[in-house]
Amino acid sequence: MTELGGFQDRVARVDLSDGSVAYESIDEDDAKQYIGARGLGVKYVFEQGVDVDPLGPDNLLAFMNGPLSGTQVTMSGRIAVCTKSPLTGTVTDSHHGGWSGARLKWAGFDGLLFEGEADEPVYAVVEDGEVELRDASDVWGSGFHETRDALEAEVKGSYGKNLSIMGIGPGGENEVKYACIMNEDDRASGRGGTGCVMGSKNLKAVVVKSTTKMPQPADPETFKEGHQQAMQAITESEVTAPNEGGLSMYGTNVLMNVGEEMDGLPTKNAQYTSTEAMRDAEGVDIDAERVSGENVRENILVDEPTCHSCPVACKKEVEVTAMHKGEEMNVRTESYEYESAYALGPNSGHTDRDAVALMIDRCNDMGLDTIEAGNMMAMAMEMTEQDKLEDIGTDGQSPSARETESHAGLEWGDYETMIDMIEQIARREGDLADLLAEGPRRVAEAKDAHDNSLAVKGQTIAAYDPRALKGMGIGYATSNRGACHLRGYTPAAEILGIPEKVDPYEYEGKGELTAAFQDLHAISDSFDICKFNAFAEGIEEYVLQYNGMTGLDVSEDDLLEAGERIYNLERYYNNLAGFDGSDDSLPERFLEDGIRGQGASEGEYCELEEMKEEYYDHRGWVDGVVPDEKLEELGIDLGPGTGVSAGDSAAPADD
Repeated sequence: MTELGGFQDRVARVDLSDGSVAYESIDEDDAKQYIGARGLGVKYVFEQGVDVDPLGPDNLLAFMNGPLSGTQVTMSGRIAVCTKSPLTGTVTDSHHGGWSGARLKWAGFDGLLFEGEADEPVYAVVEDGEVELRDASDVWGSGFHETRDALEAEVKGSYGKNLSIMGIGPGGENEVKYACIMNEDDRASGRGGTGCVMGSKNLKAVVVKSTTKMPQPADPETFKEGHQQAMQAITESEVTAPNEGGLSMYGTNVLMNVGEEMDGLPTKNAQYTSTEAMRDAEGVDIDAERVSGENVRENILVDEPTCHSCPVACKKEVEVTAMHKGEEMNVRTESYEYESAYALGPNSGHTDRDAVALMIDRCNDMGLDTIEAGNMMAMAMEMTEQDKLEDIGTDGQSPSARETESHAGLEWGDYETMIDMIEQIARREGDLADLLAEGPRRVAEAKDAHDNSLAVKGQTIAAYDPRALKGMGIGYATSNRGACHLRGYTPAAEILGIPEKVDPYEYEGKGELTAAFQDLHAISDSFDICKFNAFAEGIEEYVLQYNGMTGLDVSEDDLLEAGERIYNLERYYNNLAGFDGSDDSLPERFLEDGIRGQGASEGEYCELEEMKEEYYDHRGWVDGVVPDEKLEELGIDLGPGTGVSAGDSAAPADD
């Protein structure tokens, strides 16, 4: 057990196969080694076994908060969901904000560990340190929004006051490989297919009911010093200052125009590096400004809600009324985010602002990752252009069954079809939807379409083009959960100048910079607090608040080593699952012989091999594998070891 402050010292292990619930303590050494949330969650997943089938009953689905979750710490409303990904085959963790993580802590838990598979649909109710499973048959098949409202009434709570609901839509039920877990605030644990795992277990939702019971710091004076220092940094930052900073004013979509101007916005399945480049080359009517944070704020913003203990309020609630195939549709949603707008807009060949809002809302209701859904449709559009989908149509019929072949595949910028395709993917209705539900790796294998995929380790890239932001190139390649901007957010330095400005087009030094960001974010994900605090706070504020809450006395070096340990544990898991340096790759179009950047990034490509060499040297890895000496150095004593020595030479390059 642990007596560290910030922990409830209680984890529920729920066996869905027989409906049993057992309660466990947190091992204090584990808490010190792996902090909490992401770190502890990955350790639980590791202990469950590396060789488990992601969609089998033995895979573990861990909902974890950290020692700072649900406290007075700024931006501490997050929760981590850890599992083995059905999309990538790697270990994955996916986080969402709102109030779910805080309420789970207030309800008496550090984590919920789901294993097994229920015979019939169930949902879990968490309250006062207990977990109860209830029948979910009545809401199985429903969209998340309908499910949320039905369960709110059933448990007699009120989300926004004493209730949080985390659940899946039809996407998770039908095991779409990139299905996500939503909460009542339209926040998503979006990446890696966590909702697919939840669906495979017949677990529809987790309902957490609790009043506000914030943990108190073990060392109040140290905590107060750190909290005041952090608040000052946040309020003085040009990025996070409440009601002034770019993130507070425009949300994450503040970066849409920035990415466009530096020609770092992947457009038309990354055939271009900006909408301007596409417009100039093809003469089409497309402009990223239409889906930018500035445009959203001026025209469709209706509210600015926030997450637990957050003064920044980056969530931008919008409302649109748009015509779709002759029907007037009204949508109000909180989640008009940069990544969602990029994937469902410019990368799919259009910039219709209101259509993007409709698609985001539909993805949320169906429980699909907006990034993957948009990028999958963009991939299908490029495949259609190259006649790789001639035998498949959006309505499920083969071309021979139609009067014409005009509906085979997807056409660039056809947002009317995209809107309908989202639900079709979630419900696997039709041949094309069923294929796209499998994710980029399986589509590429089925249709010889590897050249059309923007995926790394089976997960597609976010809204940062690695031809213009070289740190994102090595970041995508070495991310432990597949292509991801949030494992190591180098745009903080490359765009925002945090902690200092670096040239985004320069590749030298990016390996070491990326590793530093990866370790830092492993810490914040394990606390579990929002990464956006890193736009203002640094390791000094982290140490003071962590020590103040837990009662520990760790140094900055100690905490950074914990971040390195967590990142290496994930890489070690992946090594045992069969991944090595050959998987630390990028789509060919970003490399030297691919498609060069345009405009401000004219002629640029991503110098991946040079950055990998620097990165591996800094990490102490051998061709992407953690050597046993590094495991010993970091005190990782799980599993058999990789069998690789630091003295081994890297694998020879292919001729």
